Amino acid sequence: MGVDLNNLIIGPCYMPDGTPVPELLSEEEAIRFLRLDEDGPKTPQQTLLYYRQRGLLRGTRIGKRLRYLRKELLKFLDIMTDLTSKNAA
Repeated sequence: MGVDLNNLIIGPCYMPDGTPVPELLSEEEAIRFLRLDEDGPKTPQQTLLYYRQRGLLRGTRIGKRLRYLRKELLKFLDIMTDLTSKNAA
């Protein structure tokens, strides 16, 4: 069972390099936050698109750019953890 992130107070989160995670992340920051650039797919941008198209991850369009709310990325990680747990059982 996942955590209800709507009522959860989220403490500080940090990027892999130790800098604080902003509330609103660019696509590149989201890729780094999810570590898709380290050991992930060859095309991290396409992977984010794949997750958005399947409704697992929501982005926010601001002007011509797509951004990601930190809470949406954390919710996505919670969903993926639940899916991983179910598949491992």
